[in-house]
Amino acid sequence: MWTTRGRQSATSLALQASRRLARDSRAVGAPWRRSYASNGNQGTSLHWFRNSLCVAALGTAAYLGYEYTSSNRNDIESPVEHVKDLTNATEDFGSQFAQKKRSVKSPGVYVWGTNAYKVVDPRSKDAVVKTPRRLAYFDGQVLRDLKLGEKSGAAITENGDLVQWGKGYSETDYKPTPTLTGKNLTSLCMSNDRLIALASDGSVYSLPIAKEDQLAGHKPSEGSWMPFWSGSASVSYRKLQPSLKMGERVAAISGGIDHALLLTSSGRVFSVASSSENYPSFGQLGVPGLKWATRPKGPVDMCHEVSTLKGSKIIQIAAGDYHSLALDDKGNVYAFGDNSFGQLGMEFDPSFPFCDRPIMMPIRRLYRGAYLPKATRIAAGGANSFVAVDAQRVLGSNENPSNVRDLGRVTVDVWTCGRGIWGALGTGKWTHIQDSLTKVKSLSGLFEYDERLNGLAPIRMRDISVGTTHVSAVMDNKTQMDAATTNSLDETNAWGYDVLWWGGNEHFQLGTGRRSNSSKPIYINAPAEGKREADKQDARLQIMPRHKGKVGSRTVNMEQRVECGRHISAIYSGV
Repeated sequence: MWTTRGRQSATSLALQASRRLARDSRAVGAPWRRSYASNGNQGTSLHWFRNSLCVAALGTAAYLGYEYTSSNRNDIESPVEHVKDLTNATEDFGSQFAQKKRSVKSPGVYVWGTNAYKVVDPRSKDAVVKTPRRLAYFDGQVLRDLKLGEKSGAAITENGDLVQWGKGYSETDYKPTPTLTGKNLTSLCMSNDRLIALASDGSVYSLPIAKEDQLAGHKPSEGSWMPFWSGSASVSYRKLQPSLKMGERVAAISGGIDHALLLTSSGRVFSVASSSENYPSFGQLGVPGLKWATRPKGPVDMCHEVSTLKGSKIIQIAAGDYHSLALDDKGNVYAFGDNSFGQLGMEFDPSFPFCDRPIMMPIRRLYRGAYLPKATRIAAGGANSFVAVDAQRVLGSNENPSNVRDLGRVTVDVWTCGRGIWGALGTGKWTHIQDSLTKVKSLSGLFEYDERLNGLAPIRMRDISVGTTHVSAVMDNKTQMDAATTNSLDETNAWGYDVLWWGGNEHFQLGTGRRSNSSKPIYINAPAEGKREADKQDARLQIMPRHKGKVGSRTVNMEQRVECGRHISAIYSGV
C-alpha cells in the first residue's frame, strides 16, 4: 500500500488531506461554538487560523513526500535482491525435470495398481502399489511393446524376445523370464489365457500364458542356422494362418478376452478365437451366425475374414473385452460384438444384446450445421469405445464465404460410449449404460498457438490406452517453446506430452495415491526417486517425446508410452 500511495501526486494528497480535515472540523467545530456562544467572532477567527496552519503543514508534508518518492522511485520498484538465473538449472524445479533427466540417462518401466499376482512388483509383498514404481528387471532397457493383465505381464524387448512374469505365468517362478525368443517380435496382445504376438515378417504366434502349458504342450519343429539340422521349439506355440494374398502380410493385431483381430497390409481384417477356455459368443468375430456349434471344420483358432468389411480399406483395429472396432481410410468406424453397455454406439436392446456383423457408427450425425467430420483414431478396452474425430468447418448451402470467419478450421473432438459406472467414459457422469456417442469435453475442442503456422492449431490425442475400468490419454501438445524441433531432451525448452487419467481406481491404478474413482480426466504427479526428490515440489507427470537416450553404452532413439491393463497401469520407454 505504501508503494501505491508514494506514486500519488502532491495535489491529490493535499485534496485528500483537505477533505479529511473538513470532516474533522465539522465534528470538533460544534462544541467549540457552544462554549463560546457569547463571543462568536473571536472563536471563528481563531478556528480559521488553525485550519489554515493545518492545511499549510499538510500540503508541505505532501509535497516533500512526493519529491522523496519521485527521487527514489527506482529503489521502490526494483526488487531488493536480483532473481537467480535458472535458465540452465532446470533440475531445481522438481520431479518433472528429474523425470526428464532420467528419461535421457536411464530408461525403464514404471508400474502401479494391483499386485495380488506379483505383476507390478514381483519382489514386493504389497497387495497394491499406489503410485508409479520402477520395475527393476527392465532398468536400462527399452521395449517394443508391453501388455499387463491382472495375473500376468508380458513385454517384447528391444531385440524382439518375449518376456513374461506374474503368478499367471508361474506360481513359483513369477519373476520376469524370457520365453518365446528368436522370432523378432514387434507387438502383442493378451487374451484370457493366451498371448498373440506379431513378428516383423508378419508371422503371428499364439502361445499359452502359463509356463506349465508352454512346457507340456506341443512344441513345433524349428529350423536351425546349421544345414540339415532342426529341433523342437523351447516352448509350445501355434502359428495363426490367415488366407493372405501374394505380398500381403499381417501388419497389426489387437485382442480381447476371447478373441483377436488381425489387420493386413492391404486393409483386410481377420478375426480369430484366442482363448483355450471359451469360444467367442458375442459376435466379436464379425462373422454372422458363427459360434461354437456352427464353426467350420479345422482348428479352433482358425482365422476368419470379416467379409462385411471387404469394400473398405481398414487402417486401424481395436478390441475390447467382447467387442471390436475398425476404422477405414475414409474416416468411417465399424463396430461389432457385445453391446450390453452400449459400447457399439447403438441403442441397447435387451432382446439383441450383441451384433455379429459390422455396423457403421453414426459419426456424421454427431455435428449440426456445416461440418465435415472424419474419424482419425479408435480405441477400445473393457466395455468402452473411444473415437477421435476431426470436424472441419465447411461452407453451408446458404452461407456467404466472406461472412464465415472460421471456414476451414478443424476442431478435434473425442467421443465415447459404453460402460461408465466407474467413470471410464470421462464425461463427468457415472452412467451405467451409454449407448450413443457422447463427447469427452476435457479432451475436445483444444487449441494452442503454433509459431510455425503463426496461428492456432488443434491439440489432437496422440495416443490412448483403454484398460478394463480405467483409461489414459496422451495429448499431442507441442513439446517445445520455439519453432525448431530437436531429438534431444537436454535443451531446457523441451517438455513432454500431457497425459491424463480417469475411470476406476479400486486398485489404485490411476496413480493418484488414493482409491477414489474419477469420472473426469485428471493429471497425476511424476514419480519421485529418493527422499531428496520426494521433498521437492509436486509436478504433474508428462510423457517424454521421442528423443535420444543412453541404453548402456549405446545411444538409442526412444519415447515413453502408456499402457492400461486389467487394474494395472504402466509407463515404459519404447523404441
